[in-house]
Amino acid sequence: MKLYIKYMVSQRCKMVVKSELKSLGLHYTCVELGVADILENISDEKREKLRSNLLLSGLELMEDKKSMLIEKIKIVITEMIHYNDELPKVNFSEYLSTIMGYDYTYLSNIFSEVKGITIEHYIIAHKIERVKELILYDELNLTEISYKLNYCSVSHLSTQFKKVTGLTPSYFKKLKEKKRISLENM
Repeated sequence: MKLYIKYMVSQRCKMVVKSELKSLGLHYTCVELGVADILENISDEKREKLRSNLLLSGLELMEDKKSMLIEKIKIVITEMIHYNDELPKVNFSEYLSTIMGYDYTYLSNIFSEVKGITIEHYIIAHKIERVKELILYDELNLTEISYKLNYCSVSHLSTQFKKVTGLTPSYFKKLKEKKRISLENM
């Protein structure tokens, strides 16, 4: 039986879910971002106990099919951008359709209806957050970051970054350096 869990986006979340399942005597085969496979059917009483325990940790057990689909889309995007060394070389709509097993238009319409934002804007927001991380790590230059995240050029990355954050990537990097210097002077 699959359980779908909202807001499950990190290794820590997976540990929390495993712990809660174990405390309720539920045996799992797999706990991944947003989903836990358990071996047995879960009673209403245990489901409610799991729901309330997960809520205490900021996680939410989902029942609604649309919510489950939205959460799966978000997980695929998060894994694709934040946890893969390289983004897929196909366009995101094709990638998402293949992974999810649904037509992209269907996924896009449901996502927009429920989240109030397009999948494209959601992906862009995640890519910009990833760019910020990579700038802060200071291991890659902007050209390498642009290549890593499949931007067609540094100019395109910079334009999108400024549109989303209001800052240029170089100014963002200077702000980081300013903060570091001020902390060193303390």
